[in-house]
Amino acid sequence: MKKAGIVIIVIGVVLTIFTAFTFFTREKVVDIGKLEITANKPHHFTWSPLIGIGVIGIGGIMLLLPGKK
Repeated sequence: MKKAGIVIIVIGVVLTIFTAFTFFTREKVVDIGKLEITANKPHHFTWSPLIGIGVIGIGGIMLLLPGKK
């Protein structure tokens, strides 16, 4: 339980520091016979830093709970 708590805290810190993720997909703009023109289309995924703080809190609770004996 302690290792899982530490991993969850690290994930929470990463979520708090990095609050956005951008990825690109290829999209056909023009398709005329053998001629194809594609463009990279950006997609943005953002979240609140409060989510990361909540995950850190969950990891802290897991550290405080007693483990198996």
